[in-house]
Amino acid sequence: MHWADEAACTATAQALAQRPALREAFIELHGTLGAGKTTFVRHLLHALGVQGRIKSPTYAVLESYEVSDLSISHFDFYRFKDPQEFEDAGFRDVFAGPGLKLAEWPEQAAGLLPVADLRMELIPLDGDERRVTFEALTSRGVGLLPDAGTPQGGQSS
Repeated sequence: MHWADEAACTATAQALAQRPALREAFIELHGTLGAGKTTFVRHLLHALGVQGRIKSPTYAVLESYEVSDLSISHFDFYRFKDPQEFEDAGFRDVFAGPGLKLAEWPEQAAGLLPVADLRMELIPLDGDERRVTFEALTSRGVGLLPDAGTPQGGQSS
């Protein structure tokens, strides 16, 4: 998929927010610093009804949100160094519980996380342009893939 600008990112987030499978999904977000992972999460959370400022959990590792009857956990494992932190913080329980889980820098917690339903990779191009790939890793993830006919581009790659 190609995002020409942030409006395309917003449109993708809004479309994803409409999918019923999202309510219990685990989505991994991959990309370099500045690729737009947190920006995408902000647009998705706003589309789901989260009000106010949505900050990156880079230092806190986890930011939690409640919307209607939906729990949302936004992780950023960028500064994650010790697997024992995962256990000590109770993240295993969070992943076992209900709700949407979004993880930036999941490779920093490799071996500790469950299999993601959907893997997204954001690749910066010129300016605000991004190439975004989606990979479904579960049947739930297949239900989250963008439609091939969307204005932003393709499906899975």
